[in-house]
Amino acid sequence: MKVFGVVGLPASGKGEFSKIAAELGIPVVVMGDVIRNAVKDAGLAPTDANLGATANRLRAEHGMDAIAILCVDLIKKQDAPLVLVRRDTRGCRGQGLPPVLSRASGWSLSRPRLRYVLERLRERKRSDDVGSAEGLKTRDEREKGWGLERALAMADVRINNDGTLEEFTKKVTGFVRALEQEP
Repeated sequence: MKVFGVVGLPASGKGEFSKIAAELGIPVVVMGDVIRNAVKDAGLAPTDANLGATANRLRAEHGMDAIAILCVDLIKKQDAPLVLVRRDTRGCRGQGLPPVLSRASGWSLSRPRLRYVLERLRERKRSDDVGSAEGLKTRDEREKGWGLERALAMADVRINNDGTLEEFTKKVTGFVRALEQEP
């Protein structure tokens, strides 16, 4: 089994990347689901504050690799030659990844227009999304504090998501198909 990851800033298109990969038949493990499940198990609302606090707690209790370690069993359960791990904004941040996640293929976002990113956030309507430029900046800084910049720097591949959905889909499809062909 080959495991590859996708990482990026909030509203950068990780979900869309995952959707495209899934449509190509690639199983997707979402690291943030570990945190969302922990929030749900604690009986908390899935707000940005609760998700962030839970991620911080898990890291304090189990180390910076906590989310990645908790995903290993989910990855091993996949019966496929290629698995995508969506290293989302609350998931893995490149701090000493477990061996199963050591391949750091990924992509990053070019954010040419803040307004466009805020529109993406409003359209996806997640309970933990922020609705202002200041809120997005605060969230980005928190993510960077968790090592996001290091995870982005570890990526083997960068795909800028600064065009149309059709252009992004072609880029992602090409990347995934090439990865499938690697020995």
